[in-house]
Amino acid sequence: MRQRGIMQAWALRATAAITMALAVLGLSGCISGGPAKRVSEPTASIQQLSVGSDGQWSIELRLQNYSSVPMRFDRVALTLRADTEVAGELKAEPALTVGPESADVATIAFAPSAATRILIADALADRRSLKYTLEGTLTAAAEDRKPRDYTIKRNSALSPVPGLPGVMR
Repeated sequence: MRQRGIMQAWALRATAAITMALAVLGLSGCISGGPAKRVSEPTASIQQLSVGSDGQWSIELRLQNYSSVPMRFDRVALTLRADTEVAGELKAEPALTVGPESADVATIAFAPSAATRILIADALADRRSLKYTLEGTLTAAAEDRKPRDYTIKRNSALSPVPGLPGVMR
């Protein structure tokens, strides 16, 4: 009987020691590891297109970071199509850091093709929306990582902004 009591006491102590060790390991994992760093593909879209009196455009390009860490956007190389017409190449080096799960805007001066100028002018005059496509690459890097090219293909539309002549969003 006495031997059985000794075995039970030993089993209780062993269980308590194992439980304590697992708790310490679990706690140290929480403290040292922190939340997982997730890097997701960024996207780009046109937030606003403004037509200047000289026919040149100013494009506010929205750069969206879906990662859980900040991303630095180094280069933009996108082909812009309005309807089916190629408007031209949007090229810029914004050197813009966007916080985790956030967005920021890079303003890019743009000289569109003649056919696209007419499309936008007609859409503005008729107060109708116009479909657009952005296709190309964004070069971006997560913190402490090498820059990487991300392939972008975005289809959306722009509509005239009431009260702001020459502006589409």
